[in-house]
Amino acid sequence: MIKIGILGDIGSGKSFVAKAFGYPVFNADDEVAKLYRRDKKTYLKLKGKLPEYVKSFPIKKEEILNAILSNNTNLQKIVKIVHAEIRKKMYLFIKKNKKRKIIVLDIPLLLENKINNKNNILVFVDSKKYQIDKRLKNRKNFNMKIIKKFKKIQLPLNFKKSKADFIIKNDFTKKSIKKGINNILNQIL
Repeated sequence: MIKIGILGDIGSGKSFVAKAFGYPVFNADDEVAKLYRRDKKTYLKLKGKLPEYVKSFPIKKEEILNAILSNNTNLQKIVKIVHAEIRKKMYLFIKKNKKRKIIVLDIPLLLENKINNKNNILVFVDSKKYQIDKRLKNRKNFNMKIIKKFKKIQLPLNFKKSKADFIIKNDFTKKSIKKGINNILNQIL
């Protein structure tokens, strides 16, 4: 099985690129949303660490955002609890798809949380800053303070780019993405 890890900036189009490969995708952001909606154990852990913010189940995204904005250590507390659960879900995903030729890992903190292994193929999604900013501002719960806090816990983009086996230039057109993906698949298959 070939594991492709997707790297890039917040809002660079990582999830779009991951889906465009046409293979099973583990999307960590989707899994986090499911945890907040369905996992009472995660709720109890978060409520235990952040009782003044996490008040009800299912967990409301606003509660998490308020916790992150109010205190610099809250994000680390949340990441520590949530990451352990996401890692378990990723292993189940890999096990479930073990007969597949390729799987794609769309995990924002892939390198930071040392989830990547040396056999993974890393693809960096390279997008222009002005296009990223424009897309981020159109997101439903856009909050620049939150984005800056998340960027602080991420490795520098130049480092991620240097670790990548491939770079896909994302100009946010399907044509350019497909061309980049076909180039990668031709080289790894």
